[in-house]
Parts: sequence; structure tokens; C-alpha cells
Amino acid sequence: MSRYRGPRFKKIRRLGALPGLTSKKPRVESELRNQARLDKRDKRSQYCIRLEEKQKLRFHYGLTERQLLKYVGIARKAKGSTGQVLLQLLEMRLDNILFRLGMASTIPQARQLVNHRHVLVNGRIVDIPSYRCKPQDIITARDEQKSRTLIQNSLDSFPRDELPKHLTLYPFQYKGLVNQIIDSKWVGLKINELLVVEYYSRQT
Repeated sequence: MSRYRGPRFKKIRRLGALPGLTSKKPRVESELRNQARLDKRDKRSQYCIRLEEKQKLRFHYGLTERQLLKYVGIARKAKGSTGQVLLQLLEMRLDNILFRLGMASTIPQARQLVNHRHVLVNGRIVDIPSYRCKPQDIITARDEQKSRTLIQNSLDSFPRDELPKHLTLYPFQYKGLVNQIIDSKWVGLKINELLVVEYYSRQT
């Protein structure tokens, strides 16, 4: 299944807040109606609940079904809680790190920055959005006016108090530092990762 490129509000209305998918906010009255609709769905089956959590994860991080299944497989083989390892793998992707630093307003925009070679990791161009960042990695904008302008536009609208503890931002240098592997409490999405693991354990 390919990456979703359809209407983004449609997914938000169905699944709730997906900050990585769009920076736009629905109107207040629309949001209240949507929340009321979500709260009333008590008759959902367990399968439906697990499916929605999986879809929430997939659309927030902008993954294809195949990519998400691959990450679940890696998380199962790693030590520790499968759900927490899965979230760590997704949060340490380069496109997500750019988004969490505020260098891109959404994960799709961050993916485009990486694909168009506007981003350096440890001084080298990386054009793979799924590149897995490690502690002490330094992410910077390319030393070109176009690259810096694109990133500055996002930094200007980024609320500084939302920067997670595992990252450090140096906005005037267009630079971010990965301090450590993310802790689950700093994940930027409200998600029950255990339901995602359960969903895939029942599919395979």
C-alpha cells in the first residue's frame, strides 16, 4: 500500500490529532463535533480499536504499510518492550527529528527537505528520510540560502516550549543535536503502542 496523499483533515476527523501530518488546525466547532463523535464510539470491536491505533501511527509518521510492518519486525527482535522500541525507531527517523526540532512544520515537509538534499547529518548530505539518527548526531541545514530560508520559515512559527528533552536546537546556526535515545514520555503522539503490536501479532 502506498503512502497516503489524500485529504489530511479527513484522517484527523477519523483518528484524532495527527501533528506530524498537518500543521493546520481544524475550526473549533468542527473539532468539538469530531471529539464528540469519537467519544460516542463505544461499540467498536477490539479489532477496530487496534486498527485505528495502527492507522494513527502510520499516518502521523507518513509510512507505508510495508514500512510500518518492517519496523514492527525490527522492534520484535530487539531487547525491551516491543511497543516502546517501535516508537523509538520511528521517533529517531531523520524526517521526524527535523519535525520535532521545528526545522519543518510537518513530517511530509521534512521528508521533502531531506529528499531535495537540504539537510546534513554530521557534515554530510543525507537524502534518506528514514535514516536512523543516533545520540550525538548533528543535523544542520546546507550552507545555501535556499536551504536556510526553507528551514527558517518553519523555525519562525515553531513554539520553543514544545522541544522534547532528547533534542537541542541552535536556531541561529540552523542546527540541531540529538542528545540521547528518546524516552517514551516525550513521544509527540498520543498512542497506545501495545494495541499496534497486538494488531500485528494477530495478523501474522
